[in-house]
Amino acid sequence: MDKKTQIIAVAGKGGVGKTSLAGVIVKLLVEAHPDKKILAIDADPAVGLSTVLNVEVDKTIDDIRKEVIKNVEDGDTKTAVELLGEAKYEIMDAVVEQDGYAFIAIGRPETAGCYCKINSYLKEVITMLSDKFDYVVIDGEAGIEQINRRVMEKVTHLLLVTDASKKGCQVVQTIKKVADELVMYDRIGVIANRIPDMEVAKLMDIGDLELLSVIQSDSKLAQADVLGENVFNLPDDAIIVEGAKKALVNMGIL
Repeated sequence: MDKKTQIIAVAGKGGVGKTSLAGVIVKLLVEAHPDKKILAIDADPAVGLSTVLNVEVDKTIDDIRKEVIKNVEDGDTKTAVELLGEAKYEIMDAVVEQDGYAFIAIGRPETAGCYCKINSYLKEVITMLSDKFDYVVIDGEAGIEQINRRVMEKVTHLLLVTDASKKGCQVVQTIKKVADELVMYDRIGVIANRIPDMEVAKLMDIGDLELLSVIQSDSKLAQADVLGENVFNLPDDAIIVEGAKKALVNMGIL
């Protein structure tokens, strides 16, 4: 039996460094598994993952969804099934091939309207696409509901990211409660990121969640952010790279 796809979703409140961590996770997987197929999914409306990975995004999933809806509204003579079939191929074309991995962006959040079948179908197509890969890394916006609703029903690993703030710690605990109801995950844990020092880390309350690693503030990452450099260029001894690697090892991914 083929080993199932490892789907790693990165979630947490805004501003805790989720996107940089997701990018570093892609880097670590590419380096550890050059023979595996890896997909990076940018599920954040701001399309931040493309920035830290220096990927040019020409078309998002939501662009394709809007095209299908517009064709329906314009009275296209093609049937809905034909239009959705074409959308499937457009989604495949929207995948950007990079060195060692593939990338796709979801785009803007769903808008209200009576297009549930189209939205549901596109989610199924994304799930089908993910099934073609060994590893999938999802950089999501705050909360897990969006990942469950818009991308796929199941993730294997939930990496929750928080800073040292009480609010950040509360958010990861809330996300776990939501995930327990909505998502069928295998493993869950917390990365404490942008921590000023280890004494502060000892004061953090993340409930019964497993602490996978503590990543202190990283000047090398800050410099890369300012210069707009690809996180793939970060050295192995960069604090965020070492911390992300420890978290992946503790989750059994590496």
